[in-house]
Amino acid sequence: MTAAQDTQERERDRRKVFADLTPLRTSAHYRRLWFGSTVSWVGQGMTALAVSLQVYDITRSPFSVGLVGLFALVPLIVFGLYGGAIADTVDRRKLGLASASGSAALSIALAAAAFAGFHHVWFLYGIVALQAVCNALNAPARSSMIPRLLPPEQLRAANALNSMVMTFGTLVGPSLGGLIVGFAGYQTAYLVDAVAFTASLYAMWRLPSMLPDRTGGKRASVLDGLRFLATRPNLRMTFFSDFCAMILAHPRALFPAVAVLWYGGDARTTGLLVAAPAFGALLGGVLSGWQGRIRHHGQAILLAVACWGTAVAVFGLTRNLWLGLLLLALAGYSDTVSMIFRNTMMQVAAPDEMRGRLQGVFIVVVAGGPRLGDFLAGSVADLTSPAVAITGGGVACVVAIGLLALYGRGFRRYDAHDPTP
Repeated sequence: MTAAQDTQERERDRRKVFADLTPLRTSAHYRRLWFGSTVSWVGQGMTALAVSLQVYDITRSPFSVGLVGLFALVPLIVFGLYGGAIADTVDRRKLGLASASGSAALSIALAAAAFAGFHHVWFLYGIVALQAVCNALNAPARSSMIPRLLPPEQLRAANALNSMVMTFGTLVGPSLGGLIVGFAGYQTAYLVDAVAFTASLYAMWRLPSMLPDRTGGKRASVLDGLRFLATRPNLRMTFFSDFCAMILAHPRALFPAVAVLWYGGDARTTGLLVAAPAFGALLGGVLSGWQGRIRHHGQAILLAVACWGTAVAVFGLTRNLWLGLLLLALAGYSDTVSMIFRNTMMQVAAPDEMRGRLQGVFIVVVAGGPRLGDFLAGSVADLTSPAVAITGGGVACVVAIGLLALYGRGFRRYDAHDPTP
C-alpha cells in the first residue's frame, strides 16, 4: 500500500466515526454560510441571556424573566408557517439577507437603549418578539438554500454539521454572554451580537439568487403546504416521531425539582442537568460519520426516538447524579441523530417549491413541542411525582414510537437512494 493509499484509508476510517466535512470542502458558499451561522448562533445565545439578566435586573421577578420565553415563542409559532410560505415565493437569498439585517438592527437597538439608560421591560419584550419574527423568516430561507448548494448525497453530512452549529451556540453563547455582561455591561453584549451578524450577512451576500422552483406566479400558500404534507406519509411521519419524543418524554421542566429532591443539589446541579442533553447533542453531530452508511433513514429515526424514550425512562429510575447525567447525554445524542435524518428526509424527498413551508412546519413543531412537553411533565408531576412523570413519559414515548413503526411500513422501508415523500 502506497503512502497516498494509506492516507486515504485512514481518512475513510476517521469518517466512520467523526463528522463528514465534505460539504465544507466542496462548497465555498456552504462553508461561508456554515461559518456565518456559527458566529451568529453564538451571538444570539449571548443576547438571549443578556436580555433575561436585564429583565431580572429591572424587575427582580422570575415570572417576568419567564415571560421573555413566551414573547419569543408566540411569534415564532405564529410566523413560522408564514415564513415558510414566503421562502417558497420570493428569492430566498434576499429573504435571508432582509431577516438577518433585521436581527442585527434589533441588536443595535438593544445596545443603543442600554447606552442611553433606557431600561424598560416592555421595550425588551417588544425587541424579543420582533427577533422571533426575524428568526421565523430566516430559518426556512436558510434551510431551503442548502439543497441548492450541495448534492443530495452530502445533505446528511451538512445537517450533522448544522446540528453542531446550533448546539455549540446554545452552549457557548450564554456562557460568553454572562462573562461579557459581568465585565462590560449589557450594551457590549448586544453590540457583539450585532457585529456577529455581519458574518451571516456576508455569507448570504455572496450567494447566487435563490428563487424557488415554482410553476406560475401564484404566491405559495400555507394551506397548500399543509395539504402536501397530509398526502406524503413519510414526511408526515418525521413530525409524528418528533412529537413522541418532545411531548411525551421531555423532562426539562422538572430539572429544578429533580436536582433538589433526588440529588440534594442546588442551581448548579440544575445547570448540569440542563447541560447534559446539550453535550450529548453536540457529540451527536461530532460523532456522526457512521450515519453516512445508513440507507433506511426512517428506521434510524424510529430507533433514535426509542433510544431517547428509553434513556429518559431509565433516568427517572436512577438516583445517582453521574449516571443520570450520562443518560441525559445519551438522550441528547439520540435526539440529534433523529433530527439529522429528519431534516435530510425533508430536504431530499420534498420538491424545492415546498421546502420552505415544510421548514416552517418544522419550526412550529420544534418550538411548540417541547413547551407542550414541559406542560405535560409538570402537570403529571404535580398530580403524582417527578419520577412517575419522567419514567412514565419515557415509557409512553417508546410505546408510541413502536405503534408508529407498526403503522408506518413505508416509513420503515424509506430508502435514501430512492427517496419517497
